Amino acid sequence: MIRKTRRERFEEVAQRRTNNALNAIRLIANCANRHNYEYDQEDVQKIILALKKEISDLQSAFNANQSKGVFKL
Repeated sequence: MIRKTRRERFEEVAQRRTNNALNAIRLIANCANRHNYEYDQEDVQKIILALKKEISDLQSAFNANQSKGVFKL
């Protein structure tokens, strides 16, 4: 059995998970069809806020791994 490098594993997992997330967002966007669904702007804002928070957490997770070190101005 050939062992994959950490980079290869990252690429596999990151691509699959990112594509799954993009597809999930596209499915949420389908909810915008007023012919099939009823919603108000408050509902829309809650969805968008939740997604933005997760994106912010994602950025923080990656930045936390890169910015460990000594603080400098």
